[in-house]
Amino acid sequence: MTDKKKSGAKIEPLRPKRPCPICATPSTRAFFPFCSRRCADIDLNRWLKGAYAIPVVEEDDVPGEDEPPA
Repeated sequence: MTDKKKSGAKIEPLRPKRPCPICATPSTRAFFPFCSRRCADIDLNRWLKGAYAIPVVEEDDVPGEDEPPA
């Protein structure tokens, strides 16, 4: 046994506990950042359906871009 285990030193987790982004209950290490397999599957389904999308703003055509050279 190492000295740290004998002294009862507490191991700090690498990630702070955060609420589940789906249901706001505390997340678990096994399904981080989610609390359960169910919430992870809900999030995956949202990604696959396209619910998470970055809105795109179409820019107007730049004048002179499509015109033939004079």
